[in-house]
Amino acid sequence: ASPRAGGPAARACDRRAVASAARDRVWLSGCVFHAFHGVERFERDVGQRFEVDVEATADLRAAGESDDLRHTVNYAEVYQLVKARVEGPPVDLIEHVAEGIAADVLAGFPGVHVVRVAVRKPQVQVGGLLAHAGVEITRER
Repeated sequence: ASPRAGGPAARACDRRAVASAARDRVWLSGCVFHAFHGVERFERDVGQRFEVDVEATADLRAAGESDDLRHTVNYAEVYQLVKARVEGPPVDLIEHVAEGIAADVLAGFPGVHVVRVAVRKPQVQVGGLLAHAGVEITRER
């Protein structure tokens, strides 16, 4: 027997579906680009390496059950959004790059509830040795 519409069993099913969807993620890790962002002149003149990670939280159950690309967050399309933003017009701050990527993913994929974006500059000059400098943001609908 199916749960009565609006009854406790139906609400429990809804909560489980929401909880499951909150754990479903599609991600891109370690995307690498050459771009010209930064506040220093040499960053704009020569450019440098940028690394980006994107994680999108969405309900992937329909994709898993149907094996249909239309039911998921197409990571090839997400990559193209990231590439266009990172390789686009130079800006001063990587925070601005990350914010733009998050906005593009949320606008381009209505099923995405939360997006996490990390942008790293591995060749940043700060007067000392380090693996990279970076930012990570999380945005929700």
